[in-house]
Amino acid sequence: MPLRLAFDMDGVLADMEGELVRHAEQLFGTSTARRAVDPPPADVTDEPDPIVADITPPLVKLRLTPRQQRRLWHHVETVDNFWETLQEIEPGSIERLAALAAARRWEIIFLTKRPASAGVTSQRQTQRWLQAKGFTLPSVFVVRGSRGRIAQSLGLDFVIDDRPENCLDVVVDSQARAILVWREDERQLPAAALRLGIGVVKTVGECLDILAQVDTPSPDRSTVIERVLRLLGLKEPPGPTAPANQIGRGH
Repeated sequence: MPLRLAFDMDGVLADMEGELVRHAEQLFGTSTARRAVDPPPADVTDEPDPIVADITPPLVKLRLTPRQQRRLWHHVETVDNFWETLQEIEPGSIERLAALAAARRWEIIFLTKRPASAGVTSQRQTQRWLQAKGFTLPSVFVVRGSRGRIAQSLGLDFVIDDRPENCLDVVVDSQARAILVWREDERQLPAAALRLGIGVVKTVGECLDILAQVDTPSPDRSTVIERVLRLLGLKEPPGPTAPANQIGRGH
């Protein structure tokens, strides 16, 4: 059976924070909106809005208070087709993914937590953006819950994401494997990632290299899952595992 893959959008394929920086500079000034490794200064009088946090992606590289983040997202809501203005993080990676999917008969779904903006729906904007980058007829799902449960219900093999918590969600709530695209300093990588069997790559290109390499017949009759784990230097995480025929999906 062909691989069934899910790719997160922002932080994996699309540079959401790069575009948000530009809009934040317009709203708050360059010094306030600069990218920063350190978290924003604590403000005990400015509690995060749990409703806003639940429906918007986290902004981990923007030096903004919760109040400023709310204002920024409200501004995004007024920008016509905001999600079509983003740049591709790795130019050509989406076109390459489309070519591999067509050649290997992979089934691809794109996951996103994008809130609405002016113009067409965020789902439609995402579809048009992907088509413009070379992926025709993309399947896009706007996530409002557990990515692990989505992976389980769709019978996915791999979920590729840039957020450790999303990858943890996948390995806990599904039989899918999570691959974390981690472009930051390796020393900041959560220790639990490798322990729980989460694969880590530096780029989407590296991820595609691995998937393309393993999605070929193997003389040792190992499954695709097993070959990916070997290439990522991983072992099966501890705890109960699914039956072998479910883990390997017959590859």
